[in-house]
Amino acid sequence: MSDKQLDVLVCGSAIIDFICYTPRLPRAGETLHGHKFQKGFGGKGANQCVAAARLGSKTALIAKLGDDSFGIDYLRQLNAEHIDVEHVEQLAHQTTGIAQIAVSDNGENNIIIVVGANNLLSPKDVTNAAEHFKRAKVLICQLETPIETTLLALRQFKGVSIVNAAPAMETTPAELLQLSSIFCVNETEAALMTGMRSIDNISDANDAMRRLIEMGANTVIITLGKFGAVCGTKEAPDKFEHVQAPQVPEKLVVDTTGAGDAFIGALAHNLAKYPKRQLTEHIAAACEVASKSVQLPGTQASFPHA
Repeated sequence: MSDKQLDVLVCGSAIIDFICYTPRLPRAGETLHGHKFQKGFGGKGANQCVAAARLGSKTALIAKLGDDSFGIDYLRQLNAEHIDVEHVEQLAHQTTGIAQIAVSDNGENNIIIVVGANNLLSPKDVTNAAEHFKRAKVLICQLETPIETTLLALRQFKGVSIVNAAPAMETTPAELLQLSSIFCVNETEAALMTGMRSIDNISDANDAMRRLIEMGANTVIITLGKFGAVCGTKEAPDKFEHVQAPQVPEKLVVDTTGAGDAFIGALAHNLAKYPKRQLTEHIAAACEVASKSVQLPGTQASFPHA
């Protein structure tokens, strides 16, 4: 075990992606011909860890894999990305998590996940990684693994923590919002969590931020795809800021699947490396990384290097 400082520690999921590219997304009950298939490495936890590592952060991952060929391949991939895998464990008689992803020609996607071994990431795994929690500057958590493990990780960590609350919970534990330094969701997740019908513009996003702060969040970021992101804090609950994303011509948009994870990984990297910068500067840098990722196919495969 190294005693060197970590920039970013991620407690979360690792999932193998099975990606089908098709002219458009299928309707209910419809079968479509696709034109390309690709297997890739995914899961929000591992994705965000890889995104930060490629930008130059020293990273570590706490995760569970199955004792199958997918798990072996994933460990090899994480090592190739120079990620600390001391607390990535392959579990006997368990399958590695998988995601079935459909991507249309205009870059839209839908995803079904079967989390497998990820469901066995436990509070004990957080306790076992206590030294990592002491060494890290930024912690990232998501909601693809058991919530009790995420909550303990947040309680144990003393630095800057980011909760990417995806998949969204309709009934979100108040402690999840209260414990995180930064609570980050996209517009669909924010609408579900706040009971709003939809978020269609900046004004709607500001209303959702206000509600999330009232629910207990400290700092909220709502990502808005090609429109960038909005942010606000409980210290200034009526002052919200909009950060625009670089405009990517529609003809250059290939695959939006990993853009949200690219954003979170880049946000964590910038928070760790440049702690004196303003939050809006960190968000702008993360938007730039996400805008690059949508121009390449795949999830981790689309993440840029520094």
